[in-house]
Amino acid sequence: MNYREVEVTGEYMASLDNGADWREEIESLADEVDTDAAWFNAMGAVQDAEVWFYDQEDQEYQSVTFDEPLEVAACVGNIALLEGDRFAHTHAVLSRRSGQALAGHLNGGTVFAGEVYLRAFEEPLEREHDEVTDLDLWL
Repeated sequence: MNYREVEVTGEYMASLDNGADWREEIESLADEVDTDAAWFNAMGAVQDAEVWFYDQEDQEYQSVTFDEPLEVAACVGNIALLEGDRFAHTHAVLSRRSGQALAGHLNGGTVFAGEVYLRAFEEPLEREHDEVTDLDLWL
């Protein structure tokens, strides 16, 4: 197990811009408050979505695109540096009109409406390649 103590430097609430990209808006918030490490929760709705699933055997992401309005019932993630840039690692549970749930790594989606709570930390988190999983993890 890898862990560290974090010191909170700020807590922020934001509403995402309609028509913007969901993940990019969260990364823009991190830029705006100048943090290289944070934890966030969000909710709202998207007009479409690209969701990734990591195939543990093949060690590759598989992408599924949904071209329909979806509720963002829950969204959680963190901000860390990836190759020197701020990256929002974003997971979400999305809901169709029928109530059917879809979930995974939310790579992108067009914001209809969104609200984010972000808790920023003092020490940066930096993602590095992990040989075992073939993922970029903060280690």
